[in-house]
Amino acid sequence: MSISPEIRAVILAGGRGTRLRPFTTTIPKPIVPVGDTAIMEIVVRQLVRAGVGRITVAVSHLAQLIMAYFGDGDKWGTRIDYSIEDKPLSTIGPLRLIRDLPEQFLVMNGDVLTDLDFRRFYGQHVDSGAAGTVATYERDVRIDFGVLSYEGPDNRVVAFTEKPTEHFSVSMGVYAFSRRILELVPEDEAFGFDHLMLAMIREGWDVRAYPFSGYWLDIGRPEDYDRANEEFEQLQARLLPADAGSG
Repeated sequence: MSISPEIRAVILAGGRGTRLRPFTTTIPKPIVPVGDTAIMEIVVRQLVRAGVGRITVAVSHLAQLIMAYFGDGDKWGTRIDYSIEDKPLSTIGPLRLIRDLPEQFLVMNGDVLTDLDFRRFYGQHVDSGAAGTVATYERDVRIDFGVLSYEGPDNRVVAFTEKPTEHFSVSMGVYAFSRRILELVPEDEAFGFDHLMLAMIREGWDVRAYPFSGYWLDIGRPEDYDRANEEFEQLQARLLPADAGSG
């Protein structure tokens, strides 16, 4: 597995965390605690253990609080710098503000709890030669209604399923990209992950999924945050093994 000595990562931490209110009314979501540790500190410590030598944090809402908490990264044995958005640029747009991105780099949301092996994920991306790799997770979604299928000009019912469960492969909010994806990202405009995926597919670029079946939780809603706190003590050894720097 051909991995460069220093891996570069970008953490997306510019969102307002509106779905997680009231917890994020005065505190930015990346430093809301899970157990006694800020969400993004868990991410930073995992990235350091994976060999990430430099982290750029894309910030906007309450940026000064995030910058004060993480500083220059020395506490965790890495280098942390910041890219500040003057206006919301969605998930992928902030990458255009970072002028010195290397040929290959990691990107992830700052509110993801997972025991994904970031080094292995990054290495597989580099070895594949793909323009982008997306970590994916299987999710079942139960529809709480009876579902009809009908067809023809008279809307004839041809099938019925009571409260079906649909299966999806969803994005985990963890990506590895080649620098050339910036060709698809407009300057100074909001541009989301959805826009990038559709553009890469439309242009016929090589973008791959990385299926993962370990632990993953996207802390987007109060119920997700409650679950994270309930499970953290049990999962702490998986998320933050003893060799992960704690400052």
